[in-house]
Amino acid sequence: MIKKIQLPLQTLNLIVGFMVWVLISSLMPFIKEDIAIPESQLALVTAVPVILGSVLRIPLGFYANQFGARKIFLISFMLLLFPVYYISIADSLVDLLIGGLFLGIGGAVFSVGVTSLPKYYPKERHGLINGIYGAGNLGTAVSAFAAPVVAENFGWSTTVQLYLVILAVFIAGNFLLGDKKELKVKAPLLEQVKSVYKNEKLWLLSLFYFITFGSFVAFTIYLPNFLVANFGLDKVDAGLRTAGFIVLATLMRPIGGWLADRFHSLILLMFVFGVYTVSAMILSFAPSIGWYTIGCLSIALCAGMGNGVIFKLVPMYFQKQAGIVNGIVSAMGGLGGFFPPLILSLLFNITGHYAIGFMALSEVALASLILVVWMYFQGKMGLAKEVIDNTIEGILITDTSGKIISVNPSFTRITGYQENEVIGKNPSILKSGRQPQTFYEELWKSIEINGFWQGEIWNSRKDGQQYLQWLTISSIKNDAGDVVQYAGMFSDISSHRVKKA
Repeated sequence: MIKKIQLPLQTLNLIVGFMVWVLISSLMPFIKEDIAIPESQLALVTAVPVILGSVLRIPLGFYANQFGARKIFLISFMLLLFPVYYISIADSLVDLLIGGLFLGIGGAVFSVGVTSLPKYYPKERHGLINGIYGAGNLGTAVSAFAAPVVAENFGWSTTVQLYLVILAVFIAGNFLLGDKKELKVKAPLLEQVKSVYKNEKLWLLSLFYFITFGSFVAFTIYLPNFLVANFGLDKVDAGLRTAGFIVLATLMRPIGGWLADRFHSLILLMFVFGVYTVSAMILSFAPSIGWYTIGCLSIALCAGMGNGVIFKLVPMYFQKQAGIVNGIVSAMGGLGGFFPPLILSLLFNITGHYAIGFMALSEVALASLILVVWMYFQGKMGLAKEVIDNTIEGILITDTSGKIISVNPSFTRITGYQENEVIGKNPSILKSGRQPQTFYEELWKSIEINGFWQGEIWNSRKDGQQYLQWLTISSIKNDAGDVVQYAGMFSDISSHRVKKA
């Protein structure tokens, strides 16, 4: 029973964590009426919770593996009580910065669930499960929609204090319903970091999540105040539109995970970054509210879908280090939500518009699209090489002049020749002398006419021992139909001949 409720419980935990995480940005239109905040500092105040929310994701993902999700959620929610109360009585910019920094704990709990929940489900469901858990992003929509409505009637300070009640309820819920017997994985933090930090896929996934989750967070904290200041919307209307952005992105996250369980994840990411490129370009032209809405909602769709797909890829590439990798990737995503609002604000102060910032997003998305395409084709080539290196048949590749350009490990096992001894040589070094010249002439004639030859042939090993092999030679052609290489695949069948005799 306890295990079955972990998915809904931890998803609700994430909703609460994210509600707290974006508390300041959701209430900023109200807070700045009571606390003097320079326009140049608004972006910093709303973005500062992202700092700790990003950095803490790495240790929280690691400790969730060591101590279980129950303890980490309990400690996190108890710690959040202090900054939430502190913000409710804040009366200066410094108070907001200090309290806001520690609100980051709410965003950091994301890495707890993505590390814990896959332990309860088979691998083929990890994309969907992480997608459902990631729907806890809905917490940002709850705050963006509900907090302004409550603040309109009761004031922003009282609204913040209501979050203390919610946290208390979930502290009790995790204490009673959290899984005390969750499978623990103990390994030194430094050892896990060393095992993954040189892997290029870690940093590529981090870049992709920096864009997808980063844009989700950035738009969440940036839109409420931006819509009021630039389009003249009232505070509740701006909150509702921001909530719409968040809801769409949140709903697309489990759909992205579900799609990644059924289709090639990298092809899905090609679609995501292609649409990102176009959408950010639309926003860069400072459009009307209608076009701005289309651009934002397109980014919401791609952000949610991309978030779900990326966390399907993490356990695929890092089965044994999923905890630390989840932490690093999600930390980079959080930082992706910290820098863009600051950069946009800086560019606006310098140029008077946001065009350069959105164009930069478009260009980074385009670069990511190129990298995803590269990963896709590199993966195909890597798979082909893995198959060749692990097959029991010997394989050699020659160019059209007959020089050997590649061999696999089984070639060395069967013939005794090391790779460096045969590269650049002609396969004739393997001849046994048993077949007449006419045999080879017929062999190449068959390849020229049919594209392949297959049959028995006697060859010699490096030590001079002759053996019978079953050999297939195929011509490899390019798209124009021209032969560019020849591939030979063979196996030693001497023992079969002896048994038959």
